[in-house]
Amino acid sequence: MDKNIKKIFEEYRKEKRKKIFFIFGILAFLLFISFIIINNSNSFSSVYTQSTSPETLTLEGKFAQLSVAKTNFCAKSDFIDSLSENDRLQGSCCSKMDFHRYEEQVEGLKKFSSIKQIPSDPYDIPVSLAKELLDYQKNIQLTSEQQEIYDEAMKMSIEGGPCCCKCWRYEAFWGQAKYLIVEEGFTAEQIAEVWGLEDGCGGAGHVEGGGH
Repeated sequence: MDKNIKKIFEEYRKEKRKKIFFIFGILAFLLFISFIIINNSNSFSSVYTQSTSPETLTLEGKFAQLSVAKTNFCAKSDFIDSLSENDRLQGSCCSKMDFHRYEEQVEGLKKFSSIKQIPSDPYDIPVSLAKELLDYQKNIQLTSEQQEIYDEAMKMSIEGGPCCCKCWRYEAFWGQAKYLIVEEGFTAEQIAEVWGLEDGCGGAGHVEGGGH
């Protein structure tokens, strides 16, 4: 009788251990899945909002961060409507960033630092600014005289316009040009200069009409 009881007790302990191991296995699996989900979620959120503020980095540090960013891409402006005002459009949309050219652009844009409608960094544009410029494109109407300034800037631009293809940057910087002509009295030469400095296509220099 004692042997039977002992046998039953041993079998009970074995079953109990199996259940405990099974439960721990399930918990470990769930923890692993949770880690993957959280990690991917953080990666996704950091796509548009970088964990390190660009303003706190050296130019070399910003280049290292922005040259691998992927939130600035060739697309129509519709997708920007779904983004938060706190998001940022970062990285190049066409070719790899070139540090020497990037340095020239950032330095060149400093002369326009008093105008908030002109980004200080062509590869790090706040979504809030993009939305503002797109609004200008839709709502600012140019007079015939102002349109002539815009048309002349188009001819002078190294891209043949605000950008080499009609993506969100083209529409946004079209709106920006309207604002600068109407509110800041910019000339065609100044508009073309700003467009060149804002070029976010990457490379040592973008070829006019090269496309994305």
